[in-house]
Amino acid sequence: MTDYFEVHARDGAARLGELRLESPRTTPALVDDLLVDAGSLWASEREVPAGDPAALTVLPHRGFPGGTAPEVREAFAVATPDVDYPSAAVLSSEDPRDEGTDAYLLADAGSAVGHGRAFVEAVLATREAIPADTALCLSGVATPRNVALLAYAGVDAVDASRATIKGTQGKYLTTEGEYFLEDLEELPCACPACQVPREEFTRESCAEHNRNALAAELAVVRQRIRDGRLRDYLEGQARHDQWLTAAMRELDSQWSYLEERTPILRDAPLTAATEDTLRRVEIQRYADRVTTRYRNRFDAPLVLVPCSAKKPYSDSQSHRQFHDAIRWRAHVVSITSPIGVVPQELETTYPAQHYDTVVTGRWSADEVDFVARVLRRYLERTADTYSRVIAHVPDEGYREIVERVEDEVDGLEFTYTVAEGAHPTDDASLAALAEELAGEPAYPKREREHNTVRAIADYLLGDGAGDALFADVDLRTTSRYPRLQVRDADDTQLATMVPQYGTLSLTLEGARLWAESDAPTRRVEIDGFVPRGSVLAPGVVDADEDIRVGDEVLVEGPKAFGVARAEMFGREMVESTRGIACEIRHVEER
Repeated sequence: MTDYFEVHARDGAARLGELRLESPRTTPALVDDLLVDAGSLWASEREVPAGDPAALTVLPHRGFPGGTAPEVREAFAVATPDVDYPSAAVLSSEDPRDEGTDAYLLADAGSAVGHGRAFVEAVLATREAIPADTALCLSGVATPRNVALLAYAGVDAVDASRATIKGTQGKYLTTEGEYFLEDLEELPCACPACQVPREEFTRESCAEHNRNALAAELAVVRQRIRDGRLRDYLEGQARHDQWLTAAMRELDSQWSYLEERTPILRDAPLTAATEDTLRRVEIQRYADRVTTRYRNRFDAPLVLVPCSAKKPYSDSQSHRQFHDAIRWRAHVVSITSPIGVVPQELETTYPAQHYDTVVTGRWSADEVDFVARVLRRYLERTADTYSRVIAHVPDEGYREIVERVEDEVDGLEFTYTVAEGAHPTDDASLAALAEELAGEPAYPKREREHNTVRAIADYLLGDGAGDALFADVDLRTTSRYPRLQVRDADDTQLATMVPQYGTLSLTLEGARLWAESDAPTRRVEIDGFVPRGSVLAPGVVDADEDIRVGDEVLVEGPKAFGVARAEMFGREMVESTRGIACEIRHVEER
């Protein structure tokens, strides 16, 4: 638990926080000037320091080198004193534990620098062992080139010791690498230390520049976290160093760690500029949900179409042309890289409406493999709901994907309506698509709107949620897509579709219906009060572990019932002693 550190915003495992000292500092940050080391207990026994509200006191500790046997650690372990001022404990990644402090310094982090897997294992072991609302600090590690990755992994604070030492060694640091001073004909920086003639630039100047460059990069990282786009930045930044790329990919393989901390939605666009994007949590989560939760409810053929640059797809010129040929006589699913397949009902969900990818007309082997795998899983789940598949796709990439899946999925007949070398919006292609659907009945507006609402509920809450949530309701939809309002037979509003994210925002009546249904729920149990505006973490008694930031949650307590949007993941709500757990949307007093 902590009294002196609070998280204000999250971007996956990266956090924008605040060290609540006399002069607060926004993290991720440099903290050299804030750390007061009370010293090692190996040299002599030390008294508990008096502490300082303006500093972060590193409590007396015993440091163990990497590889120290557990029995030795246990024999020489010391209890961390309980203090009432801002404090930090020193930990080893081989034996991390909750010491009740506001921050933790990872003693052996420096030995893992340069080794992607070792670094990730050290940070994750420590981050999982300490409370979610405490700060993780690394000493002797940060440089302008790697600090974005440190923040992405969950590091909240660093010092400039490594950057300073490199400067005194004559190594000039930038965000893309380091240079020996003698190799630089000019200084590629405009910081104060570099505003001298090249011949007057000393190693002391170099150390000052390195500190300035690190501070500037941390400012960039903080802004990227605010924008929800640190990963986009990191995919480019990590390319400058092999171990950073390796560490990023190792983090991507730690699904449970990143997925728990990654919001289900955000305002920021998702930039798909490299093949590393395919491994992002948002991409993998979407592919998993659409192939394990989504249910096709249309009794119609399936038409596979290419995606469009404009989002949502139905607003694009090409998809309007497809619609004019299809006229609601088939279920439309778009094929796209990097997210796989997008059923028409989910076109506004995150990230289907929010990604932007590089368009070259050529698909990489990784893209083809990933999208084909998602399409195959989708068809294996939904094959018995379609009478046939009509592939209205061009040659490049798309047709290869569909043909590969056709060979792997049994029981479905595939027809292709775009001739070799033709484009899906050519008059002949559109005419062939319309002819293929001749005689198929069109499904009504009521059916497609109801199916959209149920599909979004499935996607957000879990397999079967759309049917379970509205099982006992004579469902009605009003307003216009994509701002559908969900009502019952008595015209009571239950939910509203949020077009920016493709989610459902429940009313109190909808929340009660959810609480009483068989649909999977996400509950936050609170203490005996009626929340107004926000539920702070200290008021949370318990929370479901599958809650993610952005989820719709039920809030229940002895005196209140309501519905809210999660601002923390479930475990974080329970562990934290500061910060907003969820934002109340509607509440009633019991």
